[in-house]
Amino acid sequence: MVDSVLNQEWMKKTQQWVKEQQVPDTSAKLYDLQELLRFHEKAYYVRNKPLITDAEFDLLFNLLKKAEEAHPDWITPDSPTQRVGNSLNEGFATVSHLVPMLSLENSYDAADLTDWDRKVRELGKTDSASYCVEPKFDGASISIIYENDRLVRSATRGDGVEGDDITMNSRQIKNLPLYAPFSRWGIQTIEIRGEVLMTKNAFNSFNIQLQEKGLQVLANPRNAAAGTLRMKDPAEVGKRKLEAFLYHVSEVSLFPEGLQKADEILPLPDTHFGMLQMLWEAGFRSPVAEAKTFPHIKDVIDWCTSFETGRDELPYEIDGMVIKVNLLALHDRLGMTTHHPRWAIAYKFKARQATTRLHSVEFQVGRTGAVTPVAKLDPVSIGGVTVSSISIHNEEYIREKDLMLGDTVTIERAGDVIPQIVRTLPELRDGSQSPILFPKHCPVCESDLFKEEEEAVWRCVNVECKAQVVERMAHFVSKDALDIKSFGEQQIKKFYESGILKDIPGIYQIDYNLLKNLEGFGKKSIDNLQSAIEASKKQPLHRLIYGLGIRHVGETTAKALAQRIEHLLDLRLLTIDQLMEMEDIGPKVANSITGFFSNEQNLEMLQHLENLGLNLLREKSEQISDGKLKGRSFLFTGTLTQFKRSDAEAMVEKAGGQILGGVSSKLHYLVVGTDAGSKLEKARKIPTIRILTEQEFLNVIAYDQEN
Repeated sequence: MVDSVLNQEWMKKTQQWVKEQQVPDTSAKLYDLQELLRFHEKAYYVRNKPLITDAEFDLLFNLLKKAEEAHPDWITPDSPTQRVGNSLNEGFATVSHLVPMLSLENSYDAADLTDWDRKVRELGKTDSASYCVEPKFDGASISIIYENDRLVRSATRGDGVEGDDITMNSRQIKNLPLYAPFSRWGIQTIEIRGEVLMTKNAFNSFNIQLQEKGLQVLANPRNAAAGTLRMKDPAEVGKRKLEAFLYHVSEVSLFPEGLQKADEILPLPDTHFGMLQMLWEAGFRSPVAEAKTFPHIKDVIDWCTSFETGRDELPYEIDGMVIKVNLLALHDRLGMTTHHPRWAIAYKFKARQATTRLHSVEFQVGRTGAVTPVAKLDPVSIGGVTVSSISIHNEEYIREKDLMLGDTVTIERAGDVIPQIVRTLPELRDGSQSPILFPKHCPVCESDLFKEEEEAVWRCVNVECKAQVVERMAHFVSKDALDIKSFGEQQIKKFYESGILKDIPGIYQIDYNLLKNLEGFGKKSIDNLQSAIEASKKQPLHRLIYGLGIRHVGETTAKALAQRIEHLLDLRLLTIDQLMEMEDIGPKVANSITGFFSNEQNLEMLQHLENLGLNLLREKSEQISDGKLKGRSFLFTGTLTQFKRSDAEAMVEKAGGQILGGVSSKLHYLVVGTDAGSKLEKARKIPTIRILTEQEFLNVIAYDQEN
């Protein structure tokens, strides 16, 4: 409890510094900031339990650095800016690095890199410099020594001068060679730097195993890698599937003349990129495949910017790029400070994590009656977006994450851009926290909530519940359903509360004279709404099916259903087994469809809609064509740049092809845009799926049209 109170006090100070972002203007404030950074260094490096994100630590560090640059007389020998690294972990033997493991200077935008390039050219006394750019791996730093071609020692970064001896654990890393033929280059002893990490797939698989055993899951791949390296049991280390990327040669000693092992000695590279190639040829996983060299800093900036957009496609986590002067001779001229080498700099990507406080929870009701808890947070900026609300999904999620009101939490915006809570920080609890109590009654209509045996979601089953009625109507008129333009959720809510609208058929029975009394509805907007509603009656059948909001029925399934029937009410005649014969329909979807069409109120609503003029018949355009793509299935993922997804799907269907809703062995083609995520990774594991770029897809379509 004492530790918790102390942690809470430190975190209050941290949040104040992060919020104000003021460079210390007195020596007293500067020393307070030094102490705060030391606290977080210990949490990260010694306890292996970071309490703030990397971006927040960097922000504090840079505030201290700027203050010390403005007031050199305030600098103390034990300042975090003057130390190479951080504390060591107890329980491991301590060993010295041949060359200190320095930190990297950080940059966050093009201006920082341009300024660094200027310094490189001025200090290096050169008109131009070429650069090598490689990913900044988000793992655990490691230093390895080979003597006479054999691995003899591995160590953590430690305080930069000394590290923990983890040789036995490092030998469990499968892609780290125990023997490497450095003697081919005349090398007797070599010290190599790199990063140990856990891939996204390995991390997810390991967390699943932990969950199955009822154990606490790991926070992220980087912490998992760092913690694994410090485990006492090497056999356990081997189970975690760590990988090592080696990216820097820090020290080389050659064999004395006459003692060289190789008959023909290869010349040592004179560039950093050449060193990466040498490591690759010696059997290491160096980033030579990912690295690129550029003659100008502008090209470096362009590459860093483009690489950031594709970071989620990589199988491992990165948090930026590292830019290094390519010519090794220039490294010697530039030298280093006590903190970082002058010949390298890190370009940090936009922060995707932040810490904040969960102060309350609101329970929202969706169109299917699902009650979703939404965490209300102290607003925090992450990736350029201010986040103050995050879905926490369901009761089980709250329990698994051990969330309480008043908790300090780490949030993240990853590939989906939808923020998620990564973890809570129970070590910061001070006794003021309280449990999150899930309601037993609907927060809107107060009806009893129910939960099906195999589901995690509580639902309100009152079909007259205001929240569900409004949400169902909003879905019905949405762009991918009946597409009634200028008729969004806010207008529907206003109409509902005014008594003008009460259900879906009521959309086609609006008394437009009543709209004149509502703010924002003039003659032109009323006429436009009336025209849009009237036009929606002619929408194709699959849009109507999707607009009904049947649970588990998305756009793709709606299209499949529309192709199977002549009239919408024919669906009431299909059995669960008949539905499951259709592509992409399993028992859950089939049960949902039969449940909807066995409900008399739903059938009456559909009959009412038909009487009001809506199209319930399949049109010819919805029938499967006999094009060249008949029998071939497609799926699109990522952001498409050459065409809209809906247009691409229409091209496939026009050529007789089929659109699937997910990746499976039934899929023939996956068309990949930018920022593709889990679907691409899953497809790569199924050899029968052909992965296409947008241009390759267009070539397939063009071939079909020509033949």
